[in-house]
Amino acid sequence: MKIIGKSIGKIDGMAIATGKPVYTDDLASKDALFVKILRSPYAYAKIKNIDTKRALLVDGVECVLTYKDVPDTRFTLAGQSYPEPSPYDRLILEDTVRYVGDEVAIVAAKDEKTAVKAMNMIKVEYEVLEPVLDFEKATEANTLVHDEERHCNFDIGMIREKNIVSTHNYTKGDVEKTLNECDVVIEETYYTQSQLHSMMETYRSYNYLDHMGRLVVVSSTQIPFHVRRHLSRALNIPSSKIRVIKPRIGGGFGGKQTACVEIFSAIVTLKTGKPAKVLYDRKETQNCSTSRHAMKLNVKIGATKEGIIKVIDIDALSDTGAYGEHASTTFGLVGEKTMPMYNKLEASRFKGHVVYTNKMPAGAFRGYGATQGCFAVESAINKLAKEINMDPTELRLKNIVNEGETSFAYDKTLNSVDLKACIEKGKNLIKWNEKYPSKDLGNGKVRSVGMALTMQGSGIAGIDTASAEIRLNDDGNYTLLVGSTDMGTGSDTILSQMACEILETTMDKITVIAADTDVVPYDPGSYASSTTYVTGMAVVKAANELRNKIMSLGATRLGIDKEDVEFDGEKVFTESKSISVFDIAVDCTVGPEKNQLVGYASHGSPVSPPPFIAGFVEIEIDKETGKVDIIDYVAVVDCGTVINKNLAKVQVEGGIVQGIGLGLFEEIRYTDKGKMDTNTFMQYKIPARCDVGNIIVDFVETHEPTGPFGAKSVGEVVVNTPAPAIQDAIYNGVGVRINDLPMTPEKIFMAMNK
Repeated sequence: MKIIGKSIGKIDGMAIATGKPVYTDDLASKDALFVKILRSPYAYAKIKNIDTKRALLVDGVECVLTYKDVPDTRFTLAGQSYPEPSPYDRLILEDTVRYVGDEVAIVAAKDEKTAVKAMNMIKVEYEVLEPVLDFEKATEANTLVHDEERHCNFDIGMIREKNIVSTHNYTKGDVEKTLNECDVVIEETYYTQSQLHSMMETYRSYNYLDHMGRLVVVSSTQIPFHVRRHLSRALNIPSSKIRVIKPRIGGGFGGKQTACVEIFSAIVTLKTGKPAKVLYDRKETQNCSTSRHAMKLNVKIGATKEGIIKVIDIDALSDTGAYGEHASTTFGLVGEKTMPMYNKLEASRFKGHVVYTNKMPAGAFRGYGATQGCFAVESAINKLAKEINMDPTELRLKNIVNEGETSFAYDKTLNSVDLKACIEKGKNLIKWNEKYPSKDLGNGKVRSVGMALTMQGSGIAGIDTASAEIRLNDDGNYTLLVGSTDMGTGSDTILSQMACEILETTMDKITVIAADTDVVPYDPGSYASSTTYVTGMAVVKAANELRNKIMSLGATRLGIDKEDVEFDGEKVFTESKSISVFDIAVDCTVGPEKNQLVGYASHGSPVSPPPFIAGFVEIEIDKETGKVDIIDYVAVVDCGTVINKNLAKVQVEGGIVQGIGLGLFEEIRYTDKGKMDTNTFMQYKIPARCDVGNIIVDFVETHEPTGPFGAKSVGEVVVNTPAPAIQDAIYNGVGVRINDLPMTPEKIFMAMNK
């Protein structure tokens, strides 16, 4: 292949580096109204009275909206295909507030200073209620976070009367019987914390009405088409009257898979007829959006004394916060993206609940439930290895799923997997046999190693369908139209490479138009690790259709059968004659043919082939303080055919840094009244470059027959292995296991000195 597999630079890389792309706020008109939101100071309260008279008297205030002024249709903000599995439990504004930061009123003024002044003049009388703050006590609490029925498109096991949003119960085989037959049973309880996305560009949206009175939404979003649908439902207007445009995005990581802000500026524009914008500051982004779901996971693993894992049993509890975006789907991946890796099982079970609490809502976050499940299951398997005195790499080699097998758990047939090669290559890169388990440096510090495996998915099987269109223009170049959203991942570059490979052309001849709902064909958006795998296959199909049309028209112009011509990207030809792509392009656009050649295709997959990673870490621990320093982190990735190694490598590196942050640093803390006290980067610590050591990335290429050129995803799987690998390295170094994240120096020190 000429283009696929090459480390081609991002098509917009130099422009981004030199500050040329425009982001949402860059596109906002100077006269746009500035929208600010008055937020609840209480975790749970009823609004008894709200007085906006003084606020409306402030010069420059255009409108002040309360729950009395907005539609009362309930909706979800989750970026999911219709019918969404998330409950319809939100209103734009409501007379009940369910967390500190929940929306109370919307103020629009000529500038931010005026909007803030008016916002501070709104008087609200609250009836303060007892909040539910401990998710382990939510099912038995006297308080109901939602005291009325909430619509669900599917039976997700909601038991609202117990604050339960969703219930899971997957069982295969006889779990209790198999556990009783095992020589060794490991049972541990793990806690994974909420985690903030911490993207550089905060949430923001800008709206105006076009000359036809249609609502135009410019938003930093991963999900333009889903945003359009959410606005249509919430605002009670047809989706055909809404256009959503995604400019450059300054990071998302799943946060912008939830439509956090678009509704607030949109309703101002509809009410006033004027352009409006909303820009969350950092505190609002941290405190009033979504986070990763915090979870409690009880794991039982049963095995023979020879190390054959016979049963994995997970009982989990997930905290979705005040609203249920992504509640059931995130939770399901806890089991579905962990247990299928181990294929000597005779029984498996995953059960548990997702519960409402009066805290900031949880939502989509890179890894999407698999991250939490991976920490628990891989940590338990590492403990099992110690229990039976077996190297954890050897234990896994005895049990991992192999290519062509159907996994016992969840019945997934795996056509592309080489975990054995990933483990062996990772062991060599980290020098495992020399370093395992640890080495005392004699200066109060010890170096040790740990490892973990993970899997994820590629798109959402049987649900999400993407479309792509590619046109041959009158100059012989091409325009590729896709609805996926490049968040800095380089997906526009990847998709261009695929089109170039099929059309045998060069990257400079492809222009990408992306993520404008009026212009491009439907795409669910960039999430669920779907862009390369799902949208990529749509691009491949569309490019093949266009190639065939070029060859057919060229053959007709040459007066011969299509089967007798060849195509090299520049011309359609035989041994004796040829016609250039340029001449064909002229003929079919401005020439006598007048039939522009267009390739169009849609694609959805019945399967979601998992990528895999073997992650290895070497750390240095200060035994006097419990401080952990990352020395080396090795990740060996099976993502099928690697379309662009440089871009894939950067994805892996970024995900590992987020995983290290989850494992060692990041923590959302609440006061006993439910107020978040980690809503700035002064309090909420994410890893800096000096905190992540040396990251080494390598690939084991397999071929996924259902993916474009054999590719699978790589965007999400990368965040999962650091936490369990670091946990085991800490144990190997100082003999303590920290089961609740993050693994701070204080926790390690206290465990060492019990």
